[in-house]
Amino acid sequence: MQSRIQLCRTADVANGAALKVEIGGRALAVFNVDGEFFVTDDACTHGPGSLSEGCLDGDVIECNFHGGQFNVRTGEVISPPCMVPVKTYAVTVEHGMVIIEVLRSDWGRIASD
Repeated sequence: MQSRIQLCRTADVANGAALKVEIGGRALAVFNVDGEFFVTDDACTHGPGSLSEGCLDGDVIECNFHGGQFNVRTGEVISPPCMVPVKTYAVTVEHGMVIIEVLRSDWGRIASD
């Protein structure tokens, strides 16, 4: 079963920027690419880097730790040293709020609040 979780206001994330949001102990990165919003896990799949602290160039985020790159739309690895794609989330924007859809089984109590 799908659940919806509000992460932030669209106004909280400037164009070409990212915002780290923590929900129930999970760190997520919200990206604004020319008014389109994308959400991934914030942790780089290669090391301890925070993707929201990296450099966003179009729809490619570069991890600030080792310089690996991911496509924020798809999670696909663009350049090493990363080898594993980053998890992405289905995003909707309603009334100026960025909302993700998650499986309740993946998020437990958080998704039911």
